[in-house]
Amino acid sequence: MLLFLLRRIGLMLLTALCLTFVVFYLTNLPAKLETLAKTQAGSRMTDAEVQNWIERNGYGSPVLVRYGEWLGVVPGWVREAPDGTVTGRCVRLNDDDVARAGERCGLLQGEWGQSTRFSADVLQVINDRLSATGLLMLWVLIVMVPSALILGILAGMREGSRTDRSLSTVAIVTTATPEYVSGVVFIALLASSSVGLSPLLASMGLLEGRVLFQGNARSALDDITFWNFTLPVMTVALYGMGYIARITRASMTEVMTQQYIRTASLKGVSFSNIVIKHALRNALIAPFTVIMLQIPWLLNGVVISEVLFSYPGFGWTLYEAAVNNDIELLLASSVVAVVVVLITQLISDIGYVYLNPRIRIS
Repeated sequence: MLLFLLRRIGLMLLTALCLTFVVFYLTNLPAKLETLAKTQAGSRMTDAEVQNWIERNGYGSPVLVRYGEWLGVVPGWVREAPDGTVTGRCVRLNDDDVARAGERCGLLQGEWGQSTRFSADVLQVINDRLSATGLLMLWVLIVMVPSALILGILAGMREGSRTDRSLSTVAIVTTATPEYVSGVVFIALLASSSVGLSPLLASMGLLEGRVLFQGNARSALDDITFWNFTLPVMTVALYGMGYIARITRASMTEVMTQQYIRTASLKGVSFSNIVIKHALRNALIAPFTVIMLQIPWLLNGVVISEVLFSYPGFGWTLYEAAVNNDIELLLASSVVAVVVVLITQLISDIGYVYLNPRIRIS
């Protein structure tokens, strides 16, 4: 197991290095740098002024050199103006001492740069937004995982039955409906004061406010309530629930046809005991891997839901960084996404080994 972990960790580091370089290269294309220069210094800049801005701000070096500076394995760039002013990657506006100008100040040193969109330290922005998305992911998992497992197990217990067909149809419909569709439907039905359920309840005197649920989840940052957090949680959970339910149903159906299940049935074991004691554990091996893979999807897949419900989490921040060409924030977001994906895959592999005795013995 130790050798397996060492190999996996080494592969994770190599994968992270390759993926972050790809993202760094794409975010530092000449067209992106030109857009950044015009965004920061003025949209009417000439080509010569744009090139001067790029050189003056350290973007004129070769890509590999700038990637090394960003990682923190290469000393940061330094520029000295004719008036004696020293600027550099490691120089801050409030630094009186510029001795650090040539030092390493990158990812490995915990310095992720400044966000041009939010005018704040990137690491602080990521921490704040990631904690907000973490709450959303937690509640989505609490709703999505048990519901999906119950649907899949009930459908797979008796293949071809009316219950199986009905629950499979529900799972397919939820999987086939993207978040930007279900989210809009939920807002129209439950969070609109002119159409949907809210006007009907208000006319019957059953609703105190104007709407039943809030279509804007920004207030959930200060105080999470059932009324301001239900719609984004339902929107994300429903989309992922169907996929997990389908995998669980397929796994449960396969397990229920195994010989040891038939043997237990012939011995007179009750159907409930067969499902709980014999079939359930083996049927959950495949869904476990799928559930673990939902975590990185939740981190990056909530972009639509967070933008739709104005919830300033990690997905909303990623959208803002992309729209405003915030290179440092995009790079930091890619690092977080890559790390989460690799860690969840490692946990999934370890859990799969423990759940499947054949892999553990081999």
